[in-house]
Amino acid sequence: MTDHPSTYKADDTHRQGVQWDDRAELHLADDGQGVFDGGKGLRGGTLAEMVDQFMAYPAEDRDKYVIQKAGDHKLTRTEIESLAAREDFPGA
Repeated sequence: MTDHPSTYKADDTHRQGVQWDDRAELHLADDGQGVFDGGKGLRGGTLAEMVDQFMAYPAEDRDKYVIQKAGDHKLTRTEIESLAAREDFPGA
């Protein structure tokens, strides 16, 4: 067992690699976050879908957006483009 037990039967829930099916939202980079952040998402879906959507934007517009992933992680342009370039990226 690893050091990432769940609260249900103490089963191991840690998964290696990128969790492409985690929930994520596309946001404007300067939307202010805060208490109402959940309502500010432009689009929602899986991490893979949001990376695919981000990459569909023209390169000159990509700095305007971020992806907020489940677990309170905000991905910036550099991280998103790195994910899209991975061989295991399931996007288009």
